[in-house]
Amino acid sequence: MARYIFITGGVVSSLGKGLASAALGALLQARGYTVRLRKLDPYLNVDPGTMSPFEHGEVFVTDDGAETDLDLGHYERFTGVSARKTDSVSSGRIYSNVLEKERKGAYLGKTIQVIPHVTNEIKDFLSVGEDEVDFMLCEIGGTVGDIEGLPFFEAIRQFAQERPRGQCVFMHLTLLPYLAASGELKTKPTQHSVKELRSIGLQPDVLVCRSEQPIPEKERAKIALFCNVRPDAVIPAYDLKSIYEAPLAYHRAGLDQAVLDAFQISPAPRPDLSRWEDVMDRLTNAEGLVKVAIVGKYVQLEDAYKSISEALTHGGMANRVRVKTEWVDSEKLEGEGAHLLDGFNGIIVPGGFGERGTEGMVAAAKYAREKKVPYLGICLGMQMAVIEAARNLAEMPDAGSEEFDHEAGESRFTPVVYHLKEWVQGNYTVQRKLSDDKGGTMRLGAYTAVLKPGSKISEVYDGALEIEDRHRHRYEVDAKYRERLEEVGLNFSGMSPDGRLPECVEYASHPWFIGVQSHPELKSKPFEPAPLFAGFVRAAMDNERLV
Repeated sequence: MARYIFITGGVVSSLGKGLASAALGALLQARGYTVRLRKLDPYLNVDPGTMSPFEHGEVFVTDDGAETDLDLGHYERFTGVSARKTDSVSSGRIYSNVLEKERKGAYLGKTIQVIPHVTNEIKDFLSVGEDEVDFMLCEIGGTVGDIEGLPFFEAIRQFAQERPRGQCVFMHLTLLPYLAASGELKTKPTQHSVKELRSIGLQPDVLVCRSEQPIPEKERAKIALFCNVRPDAVIPAYDLKSIYEAPLAYHRAGLDQAVLDAFQISPAPRPDLSRWEDVMDRLTNAEGLVKVAIVGKYVQLEDAYKSISEALTHGGMANRVRVKTEWVDSEKLEGEGAHLLDGFNGIIVPGGFGERGTEGMVAAAKYAREKKVPYLGICLGMQMAVIEAARNLAEMPDAGSEEFDHEAGESRFTPVVYHLKEWVQGNYTVQRKLSDDKGGTMRLGAYTAVLKPGSKISEVYDGALEIEDRHRHRYEVDAKYRERLEEVGLNFSGMSPDGRLPECVEYASHPWFIGVQSHPELKSKPFEPAPLFAGFVRAAMDNERLV
């Protein structure tokens, strides 16, 4: 049966609970343990799938088709453990499950209350798969004191009480603000945060204290005294140059040892940190620089493209170069022209929804094609590359997407990209209509693409003829235009196993121009870079336009 580590946060949000959880998972793995990480979010959305990228950042998709918080991307990147639907839950999902059971009469006519019915549902979620791993790390979203999070805090309190003594440990992440005027680190916010936790029955075993300044020993001792934790369980967490330094930094600070001590695991296995030492060696000893433009519509919030940014870093590691990314607003590209892309070694056009900014993406695809700049189009980025080819090579000047027609309520385009109404998932056929609910109705999760032998994308995957990557889209390139587009040089180099859905396109005459309907960035890891990103960075290195 798994041991549980519950990670909570206090004082302010965005302190890095997800990163701390992921780094701790990696450190436990380095000691030979198996881990799984989970996220419990207090918002009432069923999942983040319908949230604006500006509101919530990237939506991370699992192999089995769950739309989840971007923290699950951190979990995967640091541990290599593929997340599942059962690794992410929100208040909205919990309440939906409870209400569905109530409608079916599962509670035998009882009055439904937060305690015990909602808390029991949360505890049931926590218990799934507990016999599969040594440690289950569960991060509670938000900060202590948030009214939305109270059912989760109560549930983990009950959960720990019901388990054998020593099976659950609580780790709390706080902030030590620094007052420059007096030159002091202030511990009072941390003390009040722990007081709030203790008022609802939770006593932290480990405190992780974020600080911009070194934490003196006397301050650590003060925190330990007033927060009722051991002095060696007060762990400093400082700003890092790279998130991938976190496992090594937290190990030096004693986080993994403090957690194992809290579980009374002694002697603890010695860690093998060679994987993370190699990662940091590749990051800090890069032998070159490539400059990449990411042409997107959500560039004002970089977290909207978090996995792409990280996958580029991984691609740089694979080639021992540093990747410098610049965010180019596709709407600005429409207004000011494609010359904004001058000086870049490579161009990426990522996914997105809606018509806004898409003409700038089309212009980026045209620029990359004509200037022979390495291009990687992902999801919408592939669709815009197909539309560009249809307009400018296949003599279809009104080529466009049914998605934009649907928004405008009129037919303005020849729909080279259409609303996906039917596809095969496993052993059954999925059907969708435009009138369906928006949440959870896209083509989600891992799907196979059959690659054309000898194609560039097959070469990127070391000659593989089948690959599997995750999808998140409801519009698809129409395969009926395949012959017409291939006649002008745009090859459909990957198709779904039934041959109906285009998965990959490329130009044989271009040094490196590939579009994919999937999201390969979601499976990239620092120690296992996504092949498409490693190949793209390699092609960008070969692009000598900046010399």
